Amino acid sequence: MQPMLANTYSDGSNRRPHYRRTLDLVHTELLPRTYAEIGVARGGTLSLVLPGTAAVAIDPKPRIHRPVPRSAKVFSMTSDEFFAAHDLRRLLGDRPVDVGFIDGMHLFEFALKDFINLERHSSPDSVLLLHDCYPVSEVAASREHSEAMGNWSGDVWKVIACLKEHRQDLDVSVADIRPSGLGVVTGLDPTSTVLVDRFDEICRHYVPLDYGFLAEGKEEKLNRVDGDPRTVLSLLPARPYRRGNRALLRVGRDARRRRKRLAQGAVRLRTRTGRWLRRGARKARRRLRPR
Repeated sequence: MQPMLANTYSDGSNRRPHYRRTLDLVHTELLPRTYAEIGVARGGTLSLVLPGTAAVAIDPKPRIHRPVPRSAKVFSMTSDEFFAAHDLRRLLGDRPVDVGFIDGMHLFEFALKDFINLERHSSPDSVLLLHDCYPVSEVAASREHSEAMGNWSGDVWKVIACLKEHRQDLDVSVADIRPSGLGVVTGLDPTSTVLVDRFDEICRHYVPLDYGFLAEGKEEKLNRVDGDPRTVLSLLPARPYRRGNRALLRVGRDARRRRKRLAQGAVRLRTRTGRWLRRGARKARRRLRPR
């Protein structure tokens, strides 16, 4: 499979790629039949889904403003509530999750449960991606979140260390991309119960684990790799999940984005026009008042 992107992007940039660009690369190269996302926020990553991909997204308080696919099923609940009440595979047309993206609660135990649940609905050929696995600082990796922190990644990085220790059957890497890394896990085993059986023991060890664990050998402990497209592609399955003309699929997705922008523009225009008309009416009434 020929990579669509070289080590620099079309704009000539050779900076560390942003994680959304990397997710775009994953969607475009793998053409997943199914996609599951935990942590939707404004819909920026969900909007990367290409036509023909069945998508399920989970977030307790989604604030979607981006042009996500109309066919995407968005569940406004926590991931724990979702997996307790729904059969993800059935929602995806009785197919496994081809690509899963975890960007929910930025705490180790929640991210680990999300990984367990997505792996259970995956296949050996699936890819699971975890955001925020290469924190930029101890402050950003704190379990305590405050708005003053800016880019808070929490202690999701511990999931990588945990998988390296307890699931040595998996292929685990962390692509060093902006702003705080992207974990890439392949070689999945949906029948494995290791993490479930050891969950309490794992949490007792990893929840209190200090950031000082990464003070020496951070790159090795988190299996860091460069985040350039060529390296990321080498971590993924060699063949796409389905056939499709990548260029046409991107055109279809871009058309969805244009429709969304036009609709948003029309709403803004109606709002501004309404304000102008109301302002003009108030001025006219004032002029008509008897002196």
